[in-house]
Amino acid sequence: MALLEVKNLGIAFGGLKAVDNLNLTIEKGQLYGLIGPNGAGKTTVFNMLTGVYKPTNGYFQLDGEKLSGKSPIEINKKGIARTFQNIRLFGNMSIIDNVKLGLNNHQKYTVIEGILRLPRYHKEEKAMNERAMELLSVFGLEKDADTLASNLPYGKQRKLEIARALATEPKLLLLDEPAAGMNPNETAELMETIQLVRKKYDVTILLIEHDMKLVSGICEELMVLNFGTELTHGKPEVVLNNPEVITAYLGE
Repeated sequence: MALLEVKNLGIAFGGLKAVDNLNLTIEKGQLYGLIGPNGAGKTTVFNMLTGVYKPTNGYFQLDGEKLSGKSPIEINKKGIARTFQNIRLFGNMSIIDNVKLGLNNHQKYTVIEGILRLPRYHKEEKAMNERAMELLSVFGLEKDADTLASNLPYGKQRKLEIARALATEPKLLLLDEPAAGMNPNETAELMETIQLVRKKYDVTILLIEHDMKLVSGICEELMVLNFGTELTHGKPEVVLNNPEVITAYLGE
């Protein structure tokens, strides 16, 4: 069984169909790319897969369980996490506290135990700190753990957002333009990090990206959206040389 199955998924805003009858299958462990021109509906797909938008038609399921229509919190607890095109960190919190927010899905002590600082609270907090530091070390952020997130340079903020998403222990990680705003060296480093994350945490990845070098370098399969519908899908070397894809990006 595929990890993610999307069947005839669509959403309309008034009379405008932002995404129309999308069908997508992603196997466990796969690194899949979703590309297309600006306004093609890519982030709208992410918003439906994470419960931000409720689909007008169709459905999606993760590991055989139908999740369409559920709340963002429910979907996240079932195993889908994401990053955002525009970074959404808690700037006035430390780096380690940003990551620990993602670990709250797995918090085992009760509110009363937390208020009274009972033994299980201290045990769980210690474990969460260790887990957060482990995640930060993957991204080379462990030395900045007590720094305010807002004080990090842009490239490191991108990495922190991925670390926070990973803290929820997702089965499927959605990355929305992770290389946006990065220079070529940062992008190359990010490519290596994404590959490392997939192997180390056994996570399946679906990413939106406009950097075709990154896409062709790490994705095993691509789908191209244009005006909310699938234009084509397949292996990167085939898709990126498709005349229709080139026309959609560059015009006639």
